[in-house]
Amino acid sequence: MNAKKAAMSVSWTSIIVNMLLSAGKLIAGIVAASSAMVSDAVHSASDVFSTVVVMIGIHLSGKEQDREHPYGHERMECVAAGILAIALAAVGIEIGLSGLRSLFSGAYRTAQTPGLPALIAAAISIVVKEAMFWYTRSVAKRIRSSALMADAWHHRSDALSSVGALVGIGLARMGWPAGDCVASLIICLMILKAAFDIYRDSLNRMVDHSADQETVAQIRTVVEHVPGVVRVDDLKTRMFGSRLYVDIEIAADSTLMLSEAHAIAEEVHRTVETSFDTVKHCMVHVNPA
Repeated sequence: MNAKKAAMSVSWTSIIVNMLLSAGKLIAGIVAASSAMVSDAVHSASDVFSTVVVMIGIHLSGKEQDREHPYGHERMECVAAGILAIALAAVGIEIGLSGLRSLFSGAYRTAQTPGLPALIAAAISIVVKEAMFWYTRSVAKRIRSSALMADAWHHRSDALSSVGALVGIGLARMGWPAGDCVASLIICLMILKAAFDIYRDSLNRMVDHSADQETVAQIRTVVEHVPGVVRVDDLKTRMFGSRLYVDIEIAADSTLMLSEAHAIAEEVHRTVETSFDTVKHCMVHVNPA
């Protein structure tokens, strides 16, 4: 299964799970008179929107290069990841503000004690959404999709939201309803941290950020072992969405014929592109040693 098909498969699974989960949590919230569970159901339903954004971003990023976009469309996935990071931050802020409003208004004191079905629904939601987080995250890492990774963290934010609902419902049933407010504030901070990391990663991929030093060192080592390469004079890398562009200057024997030097450059080009599946294109320049 190629990267695009894998991402779409995960996204459709995410949509189905979120729709079923939000319906179940809404029913449990109404039956058990739990406003926290009703809010959690709305949060799960909103995740369908984020998954649709991911699907659009991945579809656009997979388009072939054309006259107007000679380097392809991979950065559209970064745009989708940025949008999801902002949406994730908005979710975190709303959870935090909800906790603060309830805490300072004293509304938690007069809230009806939620029933057992809400507690069970929250526990099920945590398990399901955490499982979706790890499933989506594993595929995102395998296909190096920043948008899909952002969607994985949306699953995690939903799991954290359900943790807040579980804590709030449990403490309310034990006679301390303010616990829901405190849990909401902690969860808000955790979600904001995840949103910041996702946004920073998407921004780095948009502004030609270099590859990590380990990858650069591996490329250098591979090139230095190509027959005919005397040394590597310069090596630059830049991220283009989830793919990598490499610019290399190598030194070769100055007495070689042009065709021989060209053959060495071609071998470096081929070796780098076949040795690193993240590399979209490798440009090689030959200097006389």
